[in-house]
Amino acid sequence: MFAAMSPAPADVPARARTVATRLRRAIPEPRCELDHQSAWQLLIATILSAQSTDATVNKVTPQLFARFPTPLALAEADAAEVEGLVRATGFYRNKTKLIQGAARTLLAEFAGEVPRALDELMRLPGVARKTGNVVLGVAFGIAAGIVVDTHVLRVAGRLGLSASADPAQVERDLCALFPREQWIEMSHRLLLHGRYVCKAKQPQCARCALRELCPGATDPAEGSWTARADATASELA
Repeated sequence: MFAAMSPAPADVPARARTVATRLRRAIPEPRCELDHQSAWQLLIATILSAQSTDATVNKVTPQLFARFPTPLALAEADAAEVEGLVRATGFYRNKTKLIQGAARTLLAEFAGEVPRALDELMRLPGVARKTGNVVLGVAFGIAAGIVVDTHVLRVAGRLGLSASADPAQVERDLCALFPREQWIEMSHRLLLHGRYVCKAKQPQCARCALRELCPGATDPAEGSWTARADATASELA
């Protein structure tokens, strides 16, 4: 449905600025949709969210954290019990190894505290740049980069903000286009836009606030971009 189109390089920064303006109106209060009460809980929830949905993870974590509320408790837990608690998120055996490994590494190397540096976070099992950027941005307000998950990867490509399919390169492209002070909120805005509007199989082009900016959009826009943005803001609220 979407053609691979790359706008002229000179056009990309201007397009990015307009994207930021319109998404601020469409998603005025961007937020992480993983329920958590601490950086530790967010770390584990984000690891569990791989190849799953936030809604599924949010159903699993209350019981998981009630049973194992600290890194020490999770590190010493029986693996079979943890597997039973996280089964619904998929790939539960591997995820159990990762979250218990992350807990043990936190205890061994960081005194049980979630580190505030990306390179240190990435020493934890199950943590790559995406997870590290989520934890730093949401838990600590540290803009180390832009979160690039499948939604952001798709949106960036469709909008012509990056011509790469490599998440690391897409992150570099996006970080070059948006000021650092926008990185945290832009991560959530792009992700939420991809999750609820610019969907993988049935993108909602007609009601998209970015319709005029998208090289591959198909359906004609419905009304003004401001009306479309306000409708999205109302729906997400």
